[in-house]
Amino acid sequence: METVLKSPCDEQHPQQAEDFHGNLEQNSKLSGIKKDVEKLYEAVPQLVNVFKIKEKIGEGTFSSVYLATAQLQTGYEEKMALKHLIPTSHPLRIAAELQCLTVAGGQDNVMGVKYCFRKNDHVVIVMPYLEHESFLDILNSLSFEEVREYMFNLFKALRRIHHFGIVHRDVKPSNFLYNRQLKKYALVDFGLAQGTPDTKIELLKTGHSEDQQGSCLQNNPTVALGNGVSVSVTAPKQIAQQSASKAADRRSSSLLKVQMKQGRGEKEDSVHHSVQRSVFGERNFNVYSSTYQENSGTKLIKQSKMIDVSSRKLVTKKKIISTKTVSNGAARKAASGCPLNLPCDCYATDRVCSVCLSRRQQVAPRAGTPGFRAPEVLTKCPTQTTAIDMWSAGIIFLSLLSGRYPFFKASDDLTALAQIMTVRGSRETIQAARTFGKSVVCTQVVPTQNLRTLCEKLRGTNSSCKRSQGEGPSRSENNTALPVAADKPCAPETLGKQIQHLQNFQEGDGALEVKATDMKGWDQVPDEAYDLLDKLLDLNPATRITAKEALLHPFFKDIKL
Repeated sequence: METVLKSPCDEQHPQQAEDFHGNLEQNSKLSGIKKDVEKLYEAVPQLVNVFKIKEKIGEGTFSSVYLATAQLQTGYEEKMALKHLIPTSHPLRIAAELQCLTVAGGQDNVMGVKYCFRKNDHVVIVMPYLEHESFLDILNSLSFEEVREYMFNLFKALRRIHHFGIVHRDVKPSNFLYNRQLKKYALVDFGLAQGTPDTKIELLKTGHSEDQQGSCLQNNPTVALGNGVSVSVTAPKQIAQQSASKAADRRSSSLLKVQMKQGRGEKEDSVHHSVQRSVFGERNFNVYSSTYQENSGTKLIKQSKMIDVSSRKLVTKKKIISTKTVSNGAARKAASGCPLNLPCDCYATDRVCSVCLSRRQQVAPRAGTPGFRAPEVLTKCPTQTTAIDMWSAGIIFLSLLSGRYPFFKASDDLTALAQIMTVRGSRETIQAARTFGKSVVCTQVVPTQNLRTLCEKLRGTNSSCKRSQGEGPSRSENNTALPVAADKPCAPETLGKQIQHLQNFQEGDGALEVKATDMKGWDQVPDEAYDLLDKLLDLNPATRITAKEALLHPFFKDIKL
């Protein structure tokens, strides 16, 4: 028999009861934080005499961040941010992050480091504290000029770290702190950073961090989207293991397909707070995810519960996307003549056969936050450059121009790639993929969205925005305009023949009607803004704009470097 504890006012005074239980929950949370602080003091006793920890202000996969005050010799107190790295973090990762902060940090909007404390396997990095606003809280109140300044300062930070050969890998709003009142910015969290071949950070020359290696040593299965969308993606074909027989080697040279297993990525710490802002999201799809037992090879298919959101529900026709590696030399030649004679029997299906499971798995870095990963990351391109940071910056810019955050939200890399294609186009994706050794096949043509039309419809400014001269600079000039329902999240209508918008919007174009005096400059967004966005979201990493080039873009012509 269970005993349920109730407060005296539960039944007679519901509001008081709600407050009572709310206070209990808050007290429980504070108690947990207090215990965490005590454990930190115990683990790193040097902190006791220097810092007074106030509260926990952030928590991620590999660390927790605390707000503390330090008593200076001058008698003043200074706020500090204490980043406590989990004891299981690889020593090389910790040392590399410290070196990035020490060498590249401290200027051009890149966070620096003041002190570092270590006791056994516990490490605490002390950094200046920058009070900042939540990106989601201020997204729709920012003026266009503030957005311009925000992006300019983000590119300054990226130019700085890219100059030292640092690939951040996790550029997102929560890692670019912004104090709106003081107009101060700081790029933080180099825990996933990697080095370019010519990096100036010595510790980044030794290789990738262990989490990236671990996440790559997996295959991703086919993911089928229900409710009209069927997405099947096969990973690059691999060369058979060296111990295989000669016959197996000959079969592997035919580039057998290896299906990709759904990867596990870093999670955006604010996603739970902002799911309803997503243009694409898990609630838009009925997702069927297939997994398999590693020992027996038996496939398990689990269908997730359908969530019906009438304001954002999408109905789609079936489409199949497949990606495969185009190898060099003889393998490349073999690939062109045998796609229909593959020895495996799982091609373009929702399962992974034993033949494919026996193949060597592809290794490529894929660390980062879902929704911000570049196409070359999603397709497991082994060579990744600073261009992946520029793509992430482009996604941030897309959210700022459209007023929607997160813009993309997918449970796996394959769905993420499909969502990108609905905005950037299938032909463009196929063409770009060839440049970095991938072959992408889509059964239907998905047209590119006009970026200006897309952002204006989503923000609700299309009815009052006037174009300065003709059409915008985007490569998608002839696409149909997108309907939008007032005060409701929406999704694009023009997604080839696959995605149709089912929102019930009022007669007319349904756009938000906002007076010009309240527009904060959003009624005069220049074509240069969408030209820059187009260059940031270039599907080809080789031609994607760099941070240095972005700062010289006409969009920032009257801002001093």
